Amino acid sequence: MADTQRPLSPHMGIYKWQVQMVTSIVHRATGIALSVGTLIVLWGVFSLANGEDSYNQFKTCIGSPIGLILMFGWTWALFYHLCNGIRHLLQDGGMGYSIPQFVRSSWLSIIVSIVLTVLVWAYVLTSGGAA
Repeated sequence: MADTQRPLSPHMGIYKWQVQMVTSIVHRATGIALSVGTLIVLWGVFSLANGEDSYNQFKTCIGSPIGLILMFGWTWALFYHLCNGIRHLLQDGGMGYSIPQFVRSSWLSIIVSIVLTVLVWAYVLTSGGAA
């Protein structure tokens, strides 16, 4: 085969990492995490319907450090996916296409999701909801 000087097909090793690329990848990953995390939430709902013993077992598992980390991560994934989804809806409406607006809205979806997650968990932990 002859040696050609054609450019390589674009791949992850060529692209410079930018916040827009990361938010797109993380949006897809949080969609998967939400699907898996919803199984944990459903476990809680079904254990609540099964009675006190079943729900106490669920509370023990979800109240453990690993359970709290999983639920904290699920909460962040939920808020991030929501914020980034709203950003995508606005862009589908024709807003925010300039590069500075695109970068700003990407960072905004990250920051707002973190703030909302911290607010929810501050409320949960101060009201005794994670006990």
